[in-house]
Parts: sequence; structure tokens; C-alpha cells
Amino acid sequence: MSGHNKWSSIKHKKGVADAKRGKLFSQLIKEITVAARIAGGDPEGNPRLRTAISAAKSANMPKDNIDRAIKKGTGELEGASYEEYFYEGYGPGGTAILIQVLTDNKNRAAADVRHILSKHGGNLGENGCVSWMFSQKGLITLNGEDVDEDEIIELTLEAGAEDVDTEGDEFEVITTPEDFELVKEAFDKHGTRYISAELAMVSQTTVDLDADTAPKVVRLMEALEDLEDVQKVWSNFDISDEVMERL
Repeated sequence: MSGHNKWSSIKHKKGVADAKRGKLFSQLIKEITVAARIAGGDPEGNPRLRTAISAAKSANMPKDNIDRAIKKGTGELEGASYEEYFYEGYGPGGTAILIQVLTDNKNRAAADVRHILSKHGGNLGENGCVSWMFSQKGLITLNGEDVDEDEIIELTLEAGAEDVDTEGDEFEVITTPEDFELVKEAFDKHGTRYISAELAMVSQTTVDLDADTAPKVVRLMEALEDLEDVQKVWSNFDISDEVMERL
């Protein structure tokens, strides 16, 4: 499965996540609101909401912000009504692009996504054109300098993880969506720090990018994630360590 989360590794390396903290809070609030609207405001009975709240706490979001987002989702407070959509397309080098959107204006979101894909050498595809390549998995990313590899492997497999993958100086723990919370709780109880823990769309096959194409795909991914309505972007590209060093 090497390379399936390469975009996440690039973001960590470039410090993109830290630089876009304001956008992160907006994304988390939208996710909490939608999760609460779909399945209620009790995280015990709403796994999606529970995961969103956990991510918000990890990002040091104030509790008041979390509570307000839940109440907006359940209708206790007034707020924008966000709908979830997925857009599919292609980027440079034949890469598959899957885009999650939470928006209160579908027409704006679709137009923005189409424009960015076209501007960066890609194109918007029909529903189903690339989504068949992806399946949902739990992904927990750890800094290799903070953990012992043998200990992490033992802990994760005992907790029910599917696999542990090495990605540069990071470890990626892969789980089924159903076991994600259990494995994450095992890390929390053990006191193991992790960079991120999320449900993500994972591609089982990858496209290798050369030194010319890789920067184009990275710029496309960055531009998509900069869009107001875009929550997450996934792709199926892989980049060698040599090319990664040039980014």
C-alpha cells in the first residue's frame, strides 16, 4: 500500500497543515455540523461525530466552538445548512483525484472545482470514474522519531489494525473503518502521540510521478484544498524519495 497517503506526507513535510490552521478549523466545524445533522448530536451513538470531535480536540479547538457546531447541526442554533458532495476527476500524469465537499452552495462548489482542475492540467470526470479505485480506511500517522517500531507494530496488531506501513520517517497504521476508534483508543491509553488520525479514502493502486509531473500534481492538490468548500482531497500518486526531496 506504499504511496497511498503520499499527499499527507507531503503536507506534513511542507508544513501546509500548520500554515492553514484557520481553514482547518472551518473544515472541522463543517464536519461536526454535518455529522450531527445526519446522525444526531450524541457522539456515543454517532461514530462520524465522535471522530470529528476527536480531530477538533487534537487541533486544540475550543470546546465552545465544538458545542456550537453540534447545536447548529441538530438545529438548536441557526446556521448554514451544509450538504456533502464528492467530485471525481483526473490530474497530470493520469492521477485519479477524489474530492470531498461540504457546501451551502453546490453550484459554486462545482464551478470552483472544475476551474481549478482545468487550470492545473486536469479535468472533472463523471460520477464513478475514479471512486471505484478508493476504499475507506482508518489512518493513524506517527512520527518515526517518537515511537519504537516493534512496539508500535505489536500494539497496533493487538488492537486490530490491518497493517503498519513505513512512509519515509513516518509510520502509517491502517485499519478498517469499524476498528479505527478501537485502534486509536489503544494509542491514547498507551500514551502514544500521533501526527494525525482520520478516516480517509485509500487507493489500492498508485501512479508513479516523475520529477516534472510531481510538482504539477502537488500544486493542483494545494489549489483544491485552498477552495472554501473543499474538505479533503485524495489521490493515487506515488513519488520516489529522490523526487520528494526536490519538492
